[in-house]
Amino acid sequence: MTDTALEATALTKRFGRGRYALRDCTFRLPVGRVCAVVGPNGAGKSTLLALAAGLDRPTSGTISVLGTGPARARERIAYVAQDKPLHPQLTIAGTLRLGAELNAGSWDMEAAERVIDDGGLDRTARVRTLSGGQRTRVALALALGKRAELLLLDEPMADLDPLARHQLMGTLMAEAAEHGTTVVMSSHIVSELAEACDYLLLVSGGGIRLAGGIDDLTGAHRLVTGRGPADRLHPHTVVESRAAGRGLTALIRTEGPIGDGWDVEEPSLEELLLAHLRAPEAPPLLSPGSTPRERGAQDLEVSA
Repeated sequence: MTDTALEATALTKRFGRGRYALRDCTFRLPVGRVCAVVGPNGAGKSTLLALAAGLDRPTSGTISVLGTGPARARERIAYVAQDKPLHPQLTIAGTLRLGAELNAGSWDMEAAERVIDDGGLDRTARVRTLSGGQRTRVALALALGKRAELLLLDEPMADLDPLARHQLMGTLMAEAAEHGTTVVMSSHIVSELAEACDYLLLVSGGGIRLAGGIDDLTGAHRLVTGRGPADRLHPHTVVESRAAGRGLTALIRTEGPIGDGWDVEEPSLEELLLAHLRAPEAPPLLSPGSTPRERGAQDLEVSA
């Protein structure tokens, strides 16, 4: 048993000559959390999830999954890729039976069929005839049916309509709460992530910019509005400042009391993310509990 779902130290993945998808990424994700992985296109989100799923190996650095190497943890992981690869000639019912055969020790057919039936899908329909959103529902049914300890979901809701996204997100959260499943989900839909997730990894430029509980990260920042200049905000770390009428609005990382003359509020998750993405030079922040623990090198496996 372990209390850590994912742990990376100096994790680096390079493709070709000098093109880094991830570079020196270090973070820790405790078990039982629902983690949003966010960042711009090409930031390295899909690469991070593929490394965690054991589908690729790091160029350097280490990643552990549920206390062991990704390959050794594979039976305890369910992974849904962006393209949701499914056998096109199988029916939905046949796909679920295949899932049962491949996961005989842990398969929950009732949970898988519930996801299918909630979407009104015909179990006799072949996968090749399904729309993108219907394929997504089948892929998520397989993931939930596996009863994995860790769900890795790469843009799982991208091709669903808003109602289906809301319904399936509710199903995912209910399953995670009931079974203590750790969920790691990349997405661009910040409003839905704010409602569903309690942990954040912001990936930008191949590195980890923010890591930790969402409440911890938003609580460490303040959105302030008042008369400039920005140097009045010393000694706080100014992540981003912008002109606002005759004054300025700034997102700051607080370092003590804020002086008089400022309107102060806690930022929303969306305000926090946008400010950090617009200011790539701002120093990264890993909240307490999101940094790897000291241990021997033999306890962290690159892949096995």
